[in-house]
Amino acid sequence: MNATDPLDSLRGVVGASHVLTGELTAGYVVDWTRRWRGQCAAVVRPADTAEVAAVVRICAGANVAVVTQGGNTGLVGGAVPEAGAIVLSTARLDDVGSVDDLSGQLTAGAGATLAAVQRSARDAGWRYPVDLAARDTATVGGTIATNAGGHHVVRHGMTRRHVVGVEAVLADGSVISHLGGLVKDNTGYDLAGLLCGSEGTLGVVTRARLSLVAAIDDVAVALVAFDSIETAVGAVGRLRRHLPEVEALELVFEDGLVAVGEVLGATPPVLGPAVVLVEAVGGPDPATALGDAVAELDGVIDAAVADDRVRREELWRWRDHHTETIARLGASPPHKLDVTVNIRSLPEFVHRVREVVARDAPEARLWLFGHVGDGNLHVNVTGLPPDDHTVDLAVAELVASLEGSISAEHGIGRAKRHLLGLTRSEAEIRAMRSVKEALDPQGILNPGVLIP
Repeated sequence: MNATDPLDSLRGVVGASHVLTGELTAGYVVDWTRRWRGQCAAVVRPADTAEVAAVVRICAGANVAVVTQGGNTGLVGGAVPEAGAIVLSTARLDDVGSVDDLSGQLTAGAGATLAAVQRSARDAGWRYPVDLAARDTATVGGTIATNAGGHHVVRHGMTRRHVVGVEAVLADGSVISHLGGLVKDNTGYDLAGLLCGSEGTLGVVTRARLSLVAAIDDVAVALVAFDSIETAVGAVGRLRRHLPEVEALELVFEDGLVAVGEVLGATPPVLGPAVVLVEAVGGPDPATALGDAVAELDGVIDAAVADDRVRREELWRWRDHHTETIARLGASPPHKLDVTVNIRSLPEFVHRVREVVARDAPEARLWLFGHVGDGNLHVNVTGLPPDDHTVDLAVAELVASLEGSISAEHGIGRAKRHLLGLTRSEAEIRAMRSVKEALDPQGILNPGVLIP
């Protein structure tokens, strides 16, 4: 911004100490992967919805871009600002309301972390089932913006399923608020559902009404090693059919487990060509039910089962530490592709993506892990220059050939905007662009993200 820009007006709204400029913005202009970097004129930290609305009105009047940012744990550059933009941080919108025991719902600010929401729900005897490895920093607003999935999609679905209302500021500074928590309300367009997955391009979510599920104390976890990816995927189908208590189905591979073990200074409890983490809950004895189900599976070469909290967490860390471990490998940030294919196509995808990376980048290393229960794999490639997009394109084209999606839960962001046409038709992209132009005619909300 130059001398005529409205920084003074922004300071008047949120207070001078909450308008950051210069070196104080450094942590806000690079994403978690370190691959995507930008610039901004200032970082503004409003305290409530009224202040958010005032900030957006000022920016709209000056035709200044607004990039909303929560925990900044995104992996596709979706919250990285362009030069001249204002970063609107939701850090101060972190309140978590009390749980409504009758409806099983609570209202949380966009800046509240998933961990804080989970604690509040747990303290009241409930559970918020959206869960990510980044739970301590990922925020409610960020998970809504990306329609985040996580560990329990196979049983509880994506974030959108648990958002029963939102309060948000639109591009002109007007406020929409629908936080009554009605499960049935067919009075027109589902604006909350529309904002889920919009990546901050249609409005700034400030608060959300979230639905909870019953808390369950009886939980069992197993790490099961299989002799091939084919038998592992086949086992997933059988577990879903015969183990109604299944809560999570995660997939890792031997090279990833070894790398995690090197970081943790520990030996993996099981090893094999493909390893599935299974979590089962409820029932009179989930550990026995899980153990019996595993015993009936084909291709099992090793297994570890736990039903006490400490041991369960130890097994989960072999899955959850993959992202952090991969981030430490190589001199440059990893290339990260979050894709989904039909579960039936997963074995073919695993074999072919290995061939693609070996062919196009023989000097690189491929790391695969993800949510096998819903066909979502995280494709990570280390040892490539940050601006080399050859492998990214090849993997995306492979996904498209299998009728999959180039983004399962991380969003499109800046990283995959140019690839959207591979799995979305021209008509679909035109429809998305029409919605964007209707709600944000100036194009000030997170420009350069999502829409090609």
